[in-house]
Amino acid sequence: MTTIDLTIHKDRRANAIKRAKERNIIIPTFAEMKDPSKIPAKIQKELKGIGLWDIHPRNLFRITWKNQPTASGGTFGGVNFLELPSTLTGVPARIVVLVGKWFPTGAHKVGAAFGCLVPRLVTGQFDPTTQKAVWPSTGNYCRGGAYDSALLACESIAILPEEMSQERFDWLASVAGETIKTPGSESNVKEIFDKCWELRNSGEDLMIFNQFDEFGNYLWHYEVTGHAMEEVLKQVMRPNDRYRGMASATGSAGTIASGDYMKQLFPDSKIVASEALQCPTLLENGFGAHRIEGIGDKHVPWIHNTKNTDMVVAIDDNAVVNLARLFNEESGRAFLIEKGVPEGTVNQLDLLGFSGISNVLSAIKAAKYYELGENDIMLTVLTDSMELYRSRLHEMHQEYGQYTERDAAADFARYLHGQSTDNMLELRYTDRRRVHNLKYYTWVEQQGKTYEEIQQQWYQDDYWSGIRKQADEIDELIVEFNKEVGLM
Repeated sequence: MTTIDLTIHKDRRANAIKRAKERNIIIPTFAEMKDPSKIPAKIQKELKGIGLWDIHPRNLFRITWKNQPTASGGTFGGVNFLELPSTLTGVPARIVVLVGKWFPTGAHKVGAAFGCLVPRLVTGQFDPTTQKAVWPSTGNYCRGGAYDSALLACESIAILPEEMSQERFDWLASVAGETIKTPGSESNVKEIFDKCWELRNSGEDLMIFNQFDEFGNYLWHYEVTGHAMEEVLKQVMRPNDRYRGMASATGSAGTIASGDYMKQLFPDSKIVASEALQCPTLLENGFGAHRIEGIGDKHVPWIHNTKNTDMVVAIDDNAVVNLARLFNEESGRAFLIEKGVPEGTVNQLDLLGFSGISNVLSAIKAAKYYELGENDIMLTVLTDSMELYRSRLHEMHQEYGQYTERDAAADFARYLHGQSTDNMLELRYTDRRRVHNLKYYTWVEQQGKTYEEIQQQWYQDDYWSGIRKQADEIDELIVEFNKEVGLM
């Protein structure tokens, strides 16, 4: 059975400790990312003079859902979240969203990258003095990986499709050691994997942190995002309310691991996996290209616990890009206020990036399918914000012209309140097994995984529970690493 390899390599670990001492690096534990009140007062004091996106090692401690929502000098509060009113969603169910904008880099993927890199660093499997960290991604993960690498004094290579938003490339140019553009768009994950094999065979000393098969990604979200969801639920749940489930784009299958955590607490809750209608891989073994940046597809990630997934939803990318205009254009916001959406909510709709809009639509469709009422709660995640997509709005202005009140009325009626229960599948046991079996073609045939392990993922219950138990062990390794660095 596979778990995260925590074998110690003493010589390379000594190099990592020396580098951390030289670069003033202290590494947070999973426990501190879940509960920043455990972060030493000395570090919290330092953060008051550091910007949220600054390349400073103390910003490792800002890899949490609980940063104060400010660009500079903030410390910590509760989980950043919003509850979206029914006047916006069109359903009576309570839809509550965790906000990812207030992570360093403006996206929660910085946490997933941490979960992949740090176990290798503190065990000495990765040597920051000789190796480069390679971050294959469809966008935010390679940004998070490049950022974490910079904070941890590692050289980095970011890989992402050439058709991703310009904001990503502009930022990477100043942070990543090297940026490689692969052909295609969000859907072209195979081309990214091919580039990884090319780099492996190049003879260069590097380590590839593939979010789609790295269980550190799964574990970070299970532990940190899962606990954040639990905390938000405790805060918003009234005596007669019921938690009914969470919705998330599958992407790399990291975020959806938080649903596994919540299902441990609420066994009857649902996990709703979503994807783009233009590339319905889970729904109907389909393929294609789409515009919902942040959810790579045309394969099933190795770390997706498909046996625990209750529903698949496909979201039309036309809905996402048009709602981005509705939520951010002046005439769109004015129309929403006319329709009774509170102005305070309207002023915060730029917290929804493309994948966040898709996640909200997935929660709306699930609420309609399950006929959820005003005492039912669905959770989802805003992985990033429109700050990373402003160039897309500019492109739509050039292509379609000014956004009018008539456009706003049409998009509101069609893509928001008009969401239906089409393009959905509630998964039977055999449906889940079908989705799981799709892993074979990518991972066993192409990427070197074994037949034995793909069978273990499906048939051995302790496969996933074994991974979940490793957070405490990793924390012990981090504490010992910090102790030997000697900066605490």
